Amino acid sequence: MPPTTAEVAVVGGGLAGAGAACVLAKAGHEVMLLEREASATHKICGEFLSTETQGYLRRLGLDLDGLGGHVVSHLRLVRENTIVETALPFNGMGLSRYRLDEALLNHACQCGAQLSRGQRASVADISGSIDLDVQNAGTVRTNTLFLATGKHDLRELRRHPDTPPEDLVGFKMHFDVDSTQRHALANHVELVLFAHGYAGLQRVEDGRVNLCLLAEGSWLKACGGTWEGLLEELLRTCPHLQRRLSNATPLLSQPLTIYRVPYGFVYNPPANSAGNIYRLGDQVGVISSFSGDGMGIALHSGVVAATHYLAGLDAGSYHRRIRHDIASQIWRAGLLYRASRWAPSQRLLMGWTRLMPRSLRLAASLTRIPPSAVTQAMERIP
Repeated sequence: MPPTTAEVAVVGGGLAGAGAACVLAKAGHEVMLLEREASATHKICGEFLSTETQGYLRRLGLDLDGLGGHVVSHLRLVRENTIVETALPFNGMGLSRYRLDEALLNHACQCGAQLSRGQRASVADISGSIDLDVQNAGTVRTNTLFLATGKHDLRELRRHPDTPPEDLVGFKMHFDVDSTQRHALANHVELVLFAHGYAGLQRVEDGRVNLCLLAEGSWLKACGGTWEGLLEELLRTCPHLQRRLSNATPLLSQPLTIYRVPYGFVYNPPANSAGNIYRLGDQVGVISSFSGDGMGIALHSGVVAATHYLAGLDAGSYHRRIRHDIASQIWRAGLLYRASRWAPSQRLLMGWTRLMPRSLRLAASLTRIPPSAVTQAMERIP
């Protein structure tokens, strides 16, 4: 069977890949978008949409307001019985990746991208044109690959972080909470520090509450190695989460989990890297979820890669640009994350923010993509 050909193949239908496909397809280019999931699915994510994320989605033409997200205007930082609250410098939005990613994939199709779902791809050949072995679809041959597989590496194009990932485990669960707690969470995102990690809690669409947390692997093992054991211990030792979730009902059949995420990774292309392979999203940079904006970086990278391609600029030029835009933000987010890890630094962080609550707003701005870079990228979208 002869290979299927495509001018551009985008592997990965998350925000980065689907966003890039929207830009390329609307500009009249032939785009094949390969997504491993056969249908809408939940993804491990804090599900907080920053102003940059919202701006990109609207600029791409998505009807974001029609998706039913929950407006988030305030931040609470919590440790034990201490709570510091401040207004955000923008209105964020709580919206599940289940709903958002599906809407953006559908929008990419409406823009003209060819979507193939339930397809796992691997790289067969990258000398000259690129051959992809695609499950159930044979070989796809393309001149240009946009690699947007998120935290999942393709074996042939693995990331190589400078330092090994830490022994950290991430969990996500949606809950139905009682009316009192639902009201208390209205328009707020909560960051909760505890002895062995941190958690984010906020409302998304339809009154659901998203709990997303990162914990030390050794602590998970001490809790019996199970989500149930960890959650029980967390509610026992964290009064704020106990209050929020003691009467809550889980809405997912099981939690989403992830292990050993390479936080701090920024792709540095070797001298002999291919000029026709563009890395997007977590394949180009992984920012700490404590204060970073992973969804914003995903969309920014997708748009910048697509507009570089449209301008005739190769992957090397794109990777230099995106590294310039995100490397400092990822480094700063790593510093804040480390300040959230240990009890002495947690106490120092809480004491400082109690004296100066607006410093939380400054921290948020220091880990966001520079406004000038966002403006420039949006202006280049056809």
